[in-house]
Amino acid sequence: MRRLALAAPALALALSAAAPALAAEVAGVSFDDRVTVDGKSLVLNGTGLRTKLFIKVYAAALYLPAAQSDAGRILAADQPRRTVLHFLYDVDRQKMCDAWDDALAGNTPRASAELKRKFTTLCTWMADVESGERMVFTYVPGTGTTVEVAGAGKGTLAGKDFADALWAAWIGPKPATKDLREGLLGG
Repeated sequence: MRRLALAAPALALALSAAAPALAAEVAGVSFDDRVTVDGKSLVLNGTGLRTKLFIKVYAAALYLPAAQSDAGRILAADQPRRTVLHFLYDVDRQKMCDAWDDALAGNTPRASAELKRKFTTLCTWMADVESGERMVFTYVPGTGTTVEVAGAGKGTLAGKDFADALWAAWIGPKPATKDLREGLLGG
């Protein structure tokens, strides 16, 4: 009986190590502590909640090669990153497009015509999103930003300029909300 009592904690530890780790939960949404992008492991940098007029719109997670709390350094670094948006509220396509336009205007006021075209393309890839669905944005240097909406791959937009302008929507000087920005930056 004593051997069993001593073995139980060791067994529990072994089982917990084998299970995938859920690092954070936001508004009932769980996010993994790591993801793999282009063969590289990215760690959960932070999570946040996007609200609008007291409505919980989506829970978000930011993944980076190493934890970083400085938005400027994140945007300056040419390394993989991923943001996952888990929707908690139905959002129609046009509202998403309007949000991308606002983010670009607020964070990249001198956007080139080419960058604006990339945001127009992003808008064409948007769809009405229902509660429980996800959008995933993954940047890989030399490849670009891959966009997934509700489990469907939409395409890849080339260029670090696009990735930086897109991520500025969440962590730039004029983010969707300051609480979201702080959460994604690990605050």
